[in-house]
Amino acid sequence: MEFKYDVLVIGAGHAGCEAAAAAANLGSRTCLITMDMNKIGQMSCNPAIGGIAKGQIVREIDALGGYMGLVTDRTAIQFRMLNRSKGPAMWSPRAQCDRGKFIWAWREILENTPNLHIWQDTVKELLIEKGEVIGVKTLWDITFHARCVILTAGTFLNGLLHVGRSQLPGGRMAEPASYHLTESITRHGIVMGRMKTGTPVRIDGRSVHYEDMEKQEGESDFHSFSYLSEKRKLKQLCCWTCFTNPEVHRILHDGLPESPLYNGQIQSIGPRYCPSIETKIVTFPDKEQHQLFLEPEGESTQEFYLNGFSSSLPLNIQIEALKKVPAFRDLVIYRPGYAIEYDYFDPTQLKHTLESKVVRNLFFAGQINGTTGYEEAGGQGLIAGINAHINCHGGEPFTLGRDEAYIGVLIDDLVTKGVDEPYRMFTSRAEYRILLRQDDADMRLTERSYQLGLADSTRYQRLQQKREDIHKIIDYCRKFSIKASYINDALEGLGTTPLRRGCKLIDLIDRPEINIQNIAPHIPAFQEMLNQIQERKEETIEAAEIKIKYRGYIEREQLIAEKMMRLENIRIKGKFDYASLNSLSTEARQKLIKIEPETLAQASRIPGVSPSDINVLLVLLGR
Repeated sequence: MEFKYDVLVIGAGHAGCEAAAAAANLGSRTCLITMDMNKIGQMSCNPAIGGIAKGQIVREIDALGGYMGLVTDRTAIQFRMLNRSKGPAMWSPRAQCDRGKFIWAWREILENTPNLHIWQDTVKELLIEKGEVIGVKTLWDITFHARCVILTAGTFLNGLLHVGRSQLPGGRMAEPASYHLTESITRHGIVMGRMKTGTPVRIDGRSVHYEDMEKQEGESDFHSFSYLSEKRKLKQLCCWTCFTNPEVHRILHDGLPESPLYNGQIQSIGPRYCPSIETKIVTFPDKEQHQLFLEPEGESTQEFYLNGFSSSLPLNIQIEALKKVPAFRDLVIYRPGYAIEYDYFDPTQLKHTLESKVVRNLFFAGQINGTTGYEEAGGQGLIAGINAHINCHGGEPFTLGRDEAYIGVLIDDLVTKGVDEPYRMFTSRAEYRILLRQDDADMRLTERSYQLGLADSTRYQRLQQKREDIHKIIDYCRKFSIKASYINDALEGLGTTPLRRGCKLIDLIDRPEINIQNIAPHIPAFQEMLNQIQERKEETIEAAEIKIKYRGYIEREQLIAEKMMRLENIRIKGKFDYASLNSLSTEARQKLIKIEPETLAQASRIPGVSPSDINVLLVLLGR
């Protein structure tokens, strides 16, 4: 039997699933190779999707025709919109999911995707000829040939688990690590490093005293992750919160000599923004408590995830410390928290398409690029899958700008700046976050995806209808004049200042106390117009209202982005011999040689390249 494909995807985590689905849906004959078909789309750590900035990425994946949003909505057991107290640029959706149902939802999608085959095996070697990947060889000595290969191996490459002084090879608890593949990659000049991450204990919910915790309810309004999803179907559950205390901290502190993080056992760098509980007590010694979140793993299981208590301390210390929390005084656990070290590859050796600069047609996506998080992995996988298909069948490379998507910010940061710790997306990393809101990801990206052939006609038609409905609402509000005598009673009832004279409806909606939903019942003609919206009415009204209330900020940021695009359009790759440019600083020369930026704008974002260095390049270009 001959195994020949256009695209091979190695690893069926969040990056691999999106990559395989994208390549196959675009028409490439695709094979997804995974060590375990029962762990496709496994949520290795918290069974939750989204969060601050991460939720925006999932909305972007969905807008582009990916599946993470659909799978999340289908398996959600709690949904919340975070940061509601801030402006809409900061709103971020988050959902707790049923871990088991999430896997099977992904598997159902992949097994029914045309052009996509799944093979259960472990890849041990890349096959490379004349600087170009031509396939892989597996542990069963089966050779797969392909025009493109996408590596999405997560934490499995030379993975090593730590609980106290005990060490065990593995990619996840009870799952084998992958060996030999790293060596097969690095022998071709691709640079690797080691990183560390961790996960908390899993708790038997029957042993918890919920009366000593605070309940955290979810939300049941119209918000979701996918622009195509219907309402959530699974039973909606609550999460619970409590706090550590000084006695917990004392036990943890006494156990630090046994911690792999502090006894020299772990040398690699862990995520700064998701630290272990032992790191928290060392970094913040004066803090008497840290918040913990008890989160359900599924609709019907008793297994709970303890967010905020990631640890690799010995099992007895983890349990002894947790039993000093009143809610956990009778604690029973399913398995301890642990740390894991794994191989990653320097992302500055990648193009913005996520293709290697060193080996042609070889793509890297997900945690092996030095990122952390399911959402970051899924976004990278989607872009890698699209571009692998393009490499096979022709077309312009598909990339996203920093003003187009958080996925664009993520990939530009990786390939331009590199990583010295696991990279996590935050809203603060995006300079155009007013343009990159979660509500308008479809407006930004679906048309591009439709033109590419990934987003289907149903999705595109819904976008066109939504765009038309938003325009109608804004246009109506801009043109509709309202008299003070007609509306003042309603305004007083809504807690806002009455009008002295008439105004346009759009000026009323600008007021913080007023929104479209609470003013429309007092203006029958406006309400009737809103009632004519057939699909996703609440989502459409919210999108229109954001455009009205924040139009000044949006327009100003759009102008800034357009100015920056002038530098993005100045291509410099291949135009300079940086080593000979003595007018540049030494650091700038070294960084420019290493990164080989495509544009002047990318060069300006490289750490160590100063504004004066950019001016030198501009002068030389002028000559």
